[in-house]
Amino acid sequence: MRTTVGIIGAGPAGLLLARLLRNAGIDSVVLEGRDRAYVEQRQRAGILEQGTVDVLRAAGAGERMDREGLRHDGIELRFARRRHRIDFPALTGGSSVMVYAQTEVCKDLIALQLKEGGPLLFEAEALAVEDAATDLPRVRYRSEGREDVLECDYVVGCDGFWGVSRRAVPAGLSRVFERTYPYAWLGVLADVAPSHDELVYARHERGFALLSMRSATVSRLYLQVPAGTDAGEWPDAEIWNELGRRFETADGWTLDRGPITSKSVTPMRSYVHEPMRHGRLFLAGDAAHIVPPTGAKGLNLAVGDVVTFARALTHERETGSSERLDAYSETCLRRVWQAERFSYEMTTMLHRAPEATPFDERIQLARLERLTASRAAETDLAGGYTGFPLE
Repeated sequence: MRTTVGIIGAGPAGLLLARLLRNAGIDSVVLEGRDRAYVEQRQRAGILEQGTVDVLRAAGAGERMDREGLRHDGIELRFARRRHRIDFPALTGGSSVMVYAQTEVCKDLIALQLKEGGPLLFEAEALAVEDAATDLPRVRYRSEGREDVLECDYVVGCDGFWGVSRRAVPAGLSRVFERTYPYAWLGVLADVAPSHDELVYARHERGFALLSMRSATVSRLYLQVPAGTDAGEWPDAEIWNELGRRFETADGWTLDRGPITSKSVTPMRSYVHEPMRHGRLFLAGDAAHIVPPTGAKGLNLAVGDVVTFARALTHERETGSSERLDAYSETCLRRVWQAERFSYEMTTMLHRAPEATPFDERIQLARLERLTASRAAETDLAGGYTGFPLE
């Protein structure tokens, strides 16, 4: 089989790239190692930046998002039992975010690809990217028990941290930057209406907590726990009790409780692989970078990567110039490192480190006091949260 762009991975990045290329008249094939049901059910990010929302709409994939998604015009910060709201539109000139789960984005893009796009092959496991430094890169994959080859002009690896794409970059050319945090998030889904109409980020001396949501009737909540925690060690009642303690405010706000339907633990790490391109192989999303979830940047960074690639390839087709393709890694990394900075600052400002001293805790509080007393600081947070520009 042959195509212009071979895409490894049918997460939101790979699926969106296929859609963008189709709209630009460029053919592609998407290889996904899992089955369709798995892709449409795996729980991941749920916050879409303004730029991501705009891209999905422009790509013709925003109809259900606009109908069922929850637009949020701010977040609430809690510390020292006080509440402070960050007003996004007022600080950014009108930008907001959308609560719309990654599972739903994938469902929408899969339906469009199967109806209007090129081949989308489920249970087609990518085994290796070969000849990436040549004009004829290939993806070797296994489907229906036999090996096959996808010949391409370009390969885009949207196959996550554990995928095969990054392994095709020679070790001598790779540079890795990373930080592993000594805490994790215990996340739960609960069949109860959210107790607040916007996300709540709480800094507490017992640890961080986040109130989020998947819909108007399903809450998504997180607790900071030690790295390596087993979710099964936490009884439901203790989860609710701890959430109540960490969200407590002086004005008597209360947390509504309901049946917990799932529990999971998310490790916290920062990771960047440079470069994001080798020959005709382009890395996108978690294949190249990971951020701690505090800043809600992971899915949105992946969208930025594939938008950059699609625009660069379209430019090459229209003008004959490969200048933008050649600059792909540099262009993406500017945005990636700003997102890494933002996520790191949000994480270290709101989480309690195991070795934190009384001085460290006072510095955390001072940072929050400064943030909530300075319009300039609020503006910087609002701009980072709603999204850095897509170049």
